[in-house]
Amino acid sequence: MDPRPSPAAEEYRKEVRAFLAEHLPDGWKGIGALGEEEGVAFLAEWRRTLHRHGFLGITWPVAYGGQGRSKLEQVVLTEELARAGVPGGIPNDTFSMKMLGNTLLRWGTEEQKLRFLPRILSGDDVWCQGYSEPDAGSDLAGLNTKAVLDGDEWVINGQKIWTSNAHHANWVFVLTRTDSDAPRHKGITFLMVPLHQPGVELRPILMMGRQREFNETFFTDARTAADNVIGPVNGGWTVAMTLLGLERGDEAATNPVMFRKELDRLVEMARERGKLADPVIRDRIANLHTQVEVMRFIGLRILTGYLRDGVLGPESSISKLYWSEYHKRVTALAMDIMGPDALVLQGRTPPRAYRTDDPGAPNSSMSWVGTLYSSVAGTIYAGTSQVQRTILGENVLGLPKGPA
Repeated sequence: MDPRPSPAAEEYRKEVRAFLAEHLPDGWKGIGALGEEEGVAFLAEWRRTLHRHGFLGITWPVAYGGQGRSKLEQVVLTEELARAGVPGGIPNDTFSMKMLGNTLLRWGTEEQKLRFLPRILSGDDVWCQGYSEPDAGSDLAGLNTKAVLDGDEWVINGQKIWTSNAHHANWVFVLTRTDSDAPRHKGITFLMVPLHQPGVELRPILMMGRQREFNETFFTDARTAADNVIGPVNGGWTVAMTLLGLERGDEAATNPVMFRKELDRLVEMARERGKLADPVIRDRIANLHTQVEVMRFIGLRILTGYLRDGVLGPESSISKLYWSEYHKRVTALAMDIMGPDALVLQGRTPPRAYRTDDPGAPNSSMSWVGTLYSSVAGTIYAGTSQVQRTILGENVLGLPKGPA
């Protein structure tokens, strides 16, 4: 593994920096420095700017609206956006581009790719994820939402939960059971379903950090076209696992960039509060710095394997397990640096309800406490730490499978 960007990637870095210099306002400090309403308005316009200038889906083929660039250039873009304190899209782009878009590239028909991928990049179609159910979270194969083919449409009945940002979406990709007599991991079909229709109801779930991130989603005779299936009918489990692997693998090389910027904010807060002279605090910061660097090299190793083989295996679980456990430690240190001030919530809630806080955000108690809440959830969503350890134990270390 060579951690240095290629000459082509470094040329692309110059292009990105020139774009940022031209389109960011004078005195820009980062999106986190904006007020809440101002930040929302900026984010919407910024995404349109990224799309107009070809900085969304840069690794996708040109035929579908992308730039045909390399994964290394994607990492460079992420680094430069983080350096400038701007996001690479809206929160729903995690579902629209990283998850569904990349899954369509792997499993979609040519007609589906030409129809959906350009609309994802333009923002005309905004997606959310319909996986978890009240009785099927980590045990996803236990899902009960059913879909029955009725002529040229699928009819869907059931419930999904923890549907992130569904209230900002107009499409949802849904795992449904289409053959109740098949074994648990069989008889599951991956459907694309329009949200704005009779028979789909969203109910908000308010989070501890005061954000409305999650929803319950109820399907009552909801419908979608018969050809809105990704992959084979009754073969959706393999498609679903591909999606999760793509999500974790794609983020393995880009997440460390954002976590490093967050750690820089933590060091600045320690400096502001006169805590850098404390040897215990200094030791913990040094340890976290080492962990971020290890995370970066893990991501580059996973990316190198992907570039070589074109597939992402169970090693992508290493990254998910590592960053989510790391994030609990860095936010716990933030609480210790703040001390009793962490009990008095001042400032604004983090603009994003998961992962790291936005660059440029002031080191307020609300900002860091809200990020702490997110860090605890991070060991649960997208695959719990326990599930990731099981995957690694069985599929990487070759340990015997646990009892059924």
